[in-house]
Amino acid sequence: MMVMLLAAGRGERMRPLTDHTPKPLLEAGGKPLIVWHIEKLVHAGISELVINHAHLGAQIEAALGDGSRFGAHIQYSPEARALETAGGITNALPLLGDEPFAVINSDIYCDYNFAHLPERAAALQAHGDAAHLVLVDNPPHHLGGDFYLQDGRVTPGSNVSSILNPRSSILTFSGIGIYQPSLFSHVPCGSIAPLAPLLRAQIALGKVSGEHHRGLWVDVGTPQRLTELDSQVCSLQKTPPSQHNAP
Repeated sequence: MMVMLLAAGRGERMRPLTDHTPKPLLEAGGKPLIVWHIEKLVHAGISELVINHAHLGAQIEAALGDGSRFGAHIQYSPEARALETAGGITNALPLLGDEPFAVINSDIYCDYNFAHLPERAAALQAHGDAAHLVLVDNPPHHLGGDFYLQDGRVTPGSNVSSILNPRSSILTFSGIGIYQPSLFSHVPCGSIAPLAPLLRAQIALGKVSGEHHRGLWVDVGTPQRLTELDSQVCSLQKTPPSQHNAP
């Protein structure tokens, strides 16, 4: 299947680190954030990748090339200006094909098993859903969460419905999702468009499935979080493999 790695953001909260280095190339554990994703995807048997870029995009292409040294095939979708998530995906649709594809934020670090992506995409196709979202526990900087999850479905619940039905809980979107190309059919190519409104419209129609990933997940949004992640990853690298969570 095709996977798109989002790498076009300016990374304002990461300044001054991102003044001269694109956020996806910032390192944790001695390796650029985006390279962790590429290597884990290839390990999971997924090698067809599309990467969008805007800010300092030439550095990303120079660092990753055509992907062959990772065992991947990388195509690029440059943006003259960052188009936000839905706009960037729409711009890259000619490279992504007609089947459901996965999209992953390059500025996260996680141990989600990417080998699950093809089966999740097949289930999405079979059920006629528009999207499948990987959700995580709410981090300290986002305690309000994003979406409700109940019995494998993302719902437009509320705090009241969560109390009445303990199986429904509000969680945070991980930045990992699978989408039908048709989800973006009404987004004008080249326009700046966020993803959340598209998802909320489909959630209201009951067309979005989801899962709760309970493993390691970090939104690398500030220099402090990058420093903390670097320390955590370095510590994990010193831990015997038998003690690690499954990739």
